[in-house]
Formats: sequence, C-alpha cells, structure tokens
Amino acid sequence: MNHIITLNLWQFALIYLLLIVVLIVMKKSQINQTKLLVVASLRMTVQLVIAGLVLTYILKHPSPWFTVAYLMVMTAFAIYTALARNKGLNRRFQVIVGASLASTGLIIVCFFIVVVVGVNLFNAQYTIPISGMIIGNAMTGVSLGLRTFTESTHAQRTRIETLVNIGATPQKILIPFVNQALETALLPTLNSMIGMGIISLPGMMTGQILSGTMPMTAILYQIAILIAISAVTCLAVFCSLFFGYRTLYNKRAQMQL
Repeated sequence: MNHIITLNLWQFALIYLLLIVVLIVMKKSQINQTKLLVVASLRMTVQLVIAGLVLTYILKHPSPWFTVAYLMVMTAFAIYTALARNKGLNRRFQVIVGASLASTGLIIVCFFIVVVVGVNLFNAQYTIPISGMIIGNAMTGVSLGLRTFTESTHAQRTRIETLVNIGATPQKILIPFVNQALETALLPTLNSMIGMGIISLPGMMTGQILSGTMPMTAILYQIAILIAISAVTCLAVFCSLFFGYRTLYNKRAQMQL
C-alpha cells in the first residue's frame, strides 16, 4: 500500500478557508454565533496540537505512569465537561454522574484493550486513542441524557407536583423521565451505526486506512469500537440517571427538583 502523505503547514492552513465559508453563511442567515465558531476553532486547534505534542512524547518515552496520568486527566476533564453542561444538579447527583462516567468508561476501556485487542493495558499506542473515543462518547451521551432529563422534569414540574399530591411515588413519577433521557442519549449512536459503511466511513477506520492499515483490519477495529461506544454510552447514562434521580427526593418521598 502507498505510504501516507504528510501535510505541510501551508497545506494544512488551507483548510481554515472553509471556516470563512461557514462565517459567510452564518452572517447571511443572521446566526449570531460568529464568536463561538472562532473561539471553538481556535480552542480545538490549540488543544489538539498540545495533545499531539504530549502523545508524541509519550510514544517516544513509553511508561505506564504516562498512560495512567493521561487516562486520569482525560476522565477528569470528561466529568468536568459533562457537569459543566448540566449545571444545577445537587452535589450527590454530581458525584454519582462522575463515578458512573469514570467507572463505566474505564471498565469498557480495560475490556476492549485487554480482552478484545489482547495487548497490555499500559500500551499507550492503543490505550490512549481508544480511551479517547470511548470516554469521549460516554461524556457526550451523559451530557445529552442529563440535559434531556432535567429539561423534561422542569417542563413537567406542575404535572409532577400533581402526581405527588395524589399519592404517586417518586420512583413511578421519575422513571419514565429516566427512560426517555436514556433513549434520547442512545439515538445519535444508534443512528450513526445504521448509516455506517454506506453513508460514511468513520474517523477511526479512515485514519487507519490513511496510515496504511488493510481495510478489513480497519473495519474489524471500527465495528468493535462502535459496539464499545454504544455499550459505554448506555451504561454511563443509565447509571448516572438511575442512581442520580434518587437524590431528588428524601426518605419521606418529598420531591426536591
């Protein structure tokens, strides 16, 4: 297979011309998010460049401590981001979300690396990029699930209070909201799986093919990672909401939304 073509800085810089197109469309459509687009683009660039430099150093100087440290930082930032997008949760709910995201993410990562791939967990070449995909998608799913749950319960607050007054238990009232939020969080992953391979070639598979990996090998990895992503999203959202919603009422079944 052909060797990978390296992008020069001037070639890479050309891609930013497409942002000008986006800015023009946003301005014409009167979408007042120009600042957000510029900040997001700059932040993405800086973060990825820093990540690239750090990963280059880690891969050149392999150490279990570097891999563990990177995983800890990645997980902590994922928890922070998920909670920052869903302000207003009580302290116990926040702890449950953090524990759910960290535990399910790391369990799925360990299973994928050790059992499925069959390499050492501290192998940075495999563990760090795969962990990024798994924990990143778990973070996105938890954020979406929490937002759906909180928005739904706040919108239906009057109905919830009425049900409480007529004697309905908090569990029976809130479980439908938990189920709805879980479904909403899973839909993006399920929809992407439906069109995968026909409508689009996913990022991991594209990257492996560009780096010279045989397409069938890349396909097997991509199928495995998509199933892992669906599992971690389901488990992280379910644990966050199923245990978290219980913090919204006390032992006397008094709701505290």
